[in-house]
Amino acid sequence: MASFLCLRLKLRRKPVRVGESGFKKDPGPARMTKQQISKLTMSFSRSRVIAFGGFSTVYLGKFPDSGVAAVKVIDSGSSHRLSAVFRQELQILQRVQHESIVSVIGYCDEGEEGVLVFQYAANGTLHENLHGRWDSLLSWKQRMGIAYQLAQALEYLHERCDPQIVHGDIKASNVLLDSQFNCKLCDFGSAKMGFSSSVQPPLSGPEMIDGGAINAATRPKCGRLATRMMMMGSPGYTDPHYLRTGIATKKSDIYSFGVILLELITGLEAVSSSDCSEKLVCKAKEMLKDESKVTAMLDPRLDVRNNSLGVEAEAVASIAAMCLVDCPTLRPSASDILETMRIRVPSVGFSFSKDKGAA
Repeated sequence: MASFLCLRLKLRRKPVRVGESGFKKDPGPARMTKQQISKLTMSFSRSRVIAFGGFSTVYLGKFPDSGVAAVKVIDSGSSHRLSAVFRQELQILQRVQHESIVSVIGYCDEGEEGVLVFQYAANGTLHENLHGRWDSLLSWKQRMGIAYQLAQALEYLHERCDPQIVHGDIKASNVLLDSQFNCKLCDFGSAKMGFSSSVQPPLSGPEMIDGGAINAATRPKCGRLATRMMMMGSPGYTDPHYLRTGIATKKSDIYSFGVILLELITGLEAVSSSDCSEKLVCKAKEMLKDESKVTAMLDPRLDVRNNSLGVEAEAVASIAAMCLVDCPTLRPSASDILETMRIRVPSVGFSFSKDKGAA
């Protein structure tokens, strides 16, 4: 589920006064009271619910000056693990600030429920725009701008943050789009930071083995299999190397980015909504081997007669192929992807007139 994320490292502090729109004048998200959160959500009214997750509910928050925000309420009281995930997500969000990562306005840690208040994304998620209920059709230029901005966000997390951050759940529904269809990466509930090369994946949501949920009653108590079961991720986007080893790295994010590139080219979902075994990566296997076959899989809603679009689509498919290679060390870095896109995909020209680094 798309939540909504990020800013600067601050230690826990006393509640602070926020303005009418909830934005603090000093850097970092405001620590808010439960009463403030209740006012934002009209006492957590069901009419304000805009999304559900396995352990959270997202409300539309409204400020007195008509400003809006997304309010993610995490039921962390039911599990020490969920409480730890909330703390971890908050800690990471307080560290990062980037134009292509959604901003966290405030948080509340009173009582058993953790609350994160985020910048509202007016145009929903990339998944909704490509596959869902949104009427607007993303143009090829918009798609390439989103891809480039997402790669910029990954470059920032992987190469500019100290310590580095592995997002852990890159997918179309975690890419929010603002009023100008700019990318805002969100949902850092699975993210890890401070590891030089790899991290042990956190357990969030159902325990997984090879992409499938398992029954806790049948869980082995020890051994390598038990470690592998502590998998998380989203079907269709998860790095196969991660599934085999239980180890997530920056290159796991790159694999997932490659799947999103395929979605942007084809307009197809990462996993069929009717059959979870039908993965886009498998459908696009021939295209990934032979760039000349890209046109046949190009999203029919685009102007497939445009020759320059076809040339760019082939270039993007070649980048996707590099991201999706089985061996993680052979996958490009986020900065490699940006450089290749600058050279081979002219449509992203408007996106790199200024590099979107830390603010």
